[in-house]
Amino acid sequence: MSTAIIVTNGFDGTWPFAADYARDRWAKGGDLTFVRLPAGQECDVAKLGLPADVTRLLLLGCSATADSLASLTSLRELGLATRVVEDSPFVIAMRERGVQVYGRVSEGYWSQSLAEFALGLTICGLRRIPQTHHAIMTSKIPWDYSPPGGIAMPNVRGAQFGDDPNFANGTIAGKRVRIAGIGNIGSRYAAICNFLGANVAAWDPMAPEPVFHRSGARRVTRLIELARDADIFAPMMPLLDATRGIITADVIDALPKGALMVVTTRMKICDSEAIRRRVLADEISLAADVFDVEPLPLDDPLLGRHNVVHTPHNAGRTIHANHSLIDMILDQFVTSDAMPERKVTVRLGQGMRTVRRTVS
Repeated sequence: MSTAIIVTNGFDGTWPFAADYARDRWAKGGDLTFVRLPAGQECDVAKLGLPADVTRLLLLGCSATADSLASLTSLRELGLATRVVEDSPFVIAMRERGVQVYGRVSEGYWSQSLAEFALGLTICGLRRIPQTHHAIMTSKIPWDYSPPGGIAMPNVRGAQFGDDPNFANGTIAGKRVRIAGIGNIGSRYAAICNFLGANVAAWDPMAPEPVFHRSGARRVTRLIELARDADIFAPMMPLLDATRGIITADVIDALPKGALMVVTTRMKICDSEAIRRRVLADEISLAADVFDVEPLPLDDPLLGRHNVVHTPHNAGRTIHANHSLIDMILDQFVTSDAMPERKVTVRLGQGMRTVRRTVS
């Protein structure tokens, strides 16, 4: 059995930890040819001189046609880093040749990374962690928990209480967490918040009942009702034609004063002007990894505000997400990863080296 991986420079730029992980997985068994194309080189499988006995092929960022794969007469399984369109001419032609074609089956590969990042933003928004982290670098005032005027009073700053009582603060436990969209990301975030003791409710007309049950979220059927009692409001839908602007100004205006809004998928599913209006008026707080304009201009009024936590759109791209993408594709292959001896041929641009190792 011989296997091959082809990775383009563009794919490496998007998923820098994926291709080598795939190589390491497949290097555990059988002969492996690994081709990493340099920037600017066209990916033409027919011209790469792959061994004719290749049975498994993984294309990362490289498109192919049935004709370009015609010389690989032993090919039985093909992996793509894209979704597989079952009724496309290419897939039909490959399956008529007896070749199974696999690809992404969902967006689940980065959902855990996004959900955990959303949790981090939520805690940072509640506890003002970035603000105090930055403040103590230039001032000792944040260390002083004396009440105003030095006279102890109820319901004000004192004895290590540094949260802002004008906004949702403290623990996730006991908070009303409201989630719009309970798919791969939202369901994970819901389950985490439920585990931490939050009262979780969600709106998603497309999600089946078991998703709500498994994530510990009560189902709400009207989006605006979801927002009305939120301590924490998290829209977690992908940006599609059907979801663009779905979190309208009416929904945002329905949020109670002091609510925390957490945005980690795409800002354009929301009316961003309504969010800005309420944040800048100190009516709600915001913890966001995505914005209506990216990168944010350095003079953007959201930057550095006491009621805003901001990060530069990096929630989903972790090493774990890179590996999970590859696992999603390779786990569909039927043939085994484990063989007693392997030969690894690595091509970098015009160079090539071959290593044969025996697995004990």
